Amino acid sequence: MPTFVVEVEDLLKKFDSFVAVDHIHFQVERGEIFGFLGPNGSGKSTTIRMLCGLLLPTSGRGKVAGFDLMNEPEKIKQAIGYMSQKFSLYDDLTVIENLHFFGGIYGLSGPSQREREGKVIEMIGLQDLQDRITRTLAVGWKQRLGLGCAILHEPSILFLDEPTSGVDPISRRNFWSLIQQMGEKGVTTFVTTHYMDEAEYCGRLALIYQGRIIALGTPSELKLKTLSQGVLEVECDPLVPALDLLKKEPWISESAVFGDGLHVIGKEGVDLEREINVLFQKHGILLKRMGWIRPSLEDVFVSLIEKEEKE
Repeated sequence: MPTFVVEVEDLLKKFDSFVAVDHIHFQVERGEIFGFLGPNGSGKSTTIRMLCGLLLPTSGRGKVAGFDLMNEPEKIKQAIGYMSQKFSLYDDLTVIENLHFFGGIYGLSGPSQREREGKVIEMIGLQDLQDRITRTLAVGWKQRLGLGCAILHEPSILFLDEPTSGVDPISRRNFWSLIQQMGEKGVTTFVTTHYMDEAEYCGRLALIYQGRIIALGTPSELKLKTLSQGVLEVECDPLVPALDLLKKEPWISESAVFGDGLHVIGKEGVDLEREINVLFQKHGILLKRMGWIRPSLEDVFVSLIEKEEKE
């Protein structure tokens, strides 16, 4: 039987008449890396703030680490680790002083705190930088320090709100390696992101759009369920006029620019390659190459949101 450490049912958050989170429900298992994916303004940060006990829901039910969202927000705050996209560090303190400060907030003291700080410093790889002033650190090192402060008190659940925003790709990859290591030790990670490559690291994903969860599953399940017919990659010239042509055709389900080409999805039963050939010849579009590819999470993301907007 799975053990759920996050349970949300019919959760609603309104700001006056604006609905930021619209009756969502999901569960997260112990040790899972659960991704919350969505565009800016979709309700990701509002949801994570409710789950962290920082914002009271308007209505609905939920538990985090066994504590009730409505009645026990202070207990939730003590049971979790939270890292925001701005890292919440004190720039005028050294690395070790930041850790010591956050340890005190979480009730650590004495030899046990020093022992824990040493383990965290080693885990995040900042042994040689512990006496550096935080503002002098590169963004990737600040990110590691932010994570270290969030896990200092050994929380069983870690909430990360777009933690790699503005961080270079290598630092992002190293950061995710740390997250996976903690998952292997049973730490549950709930992470919001809008980076598609990061979403692939998650065991399961919830896609939120305009406050509603519109898809939920593993990355593979979402690709299979959403785009079972596959994606046709098309290289042509000129690109934008070709896209405009495709968007007008009734046999096209989705079409979008990806890099220097197009990703095209046809309606069921359509011979997509033939139809594109005919259309491009008729309008003088140079077709350089066509080929079927495995759909990416970005394809899924675009397809689901375009479907929502049409409806």
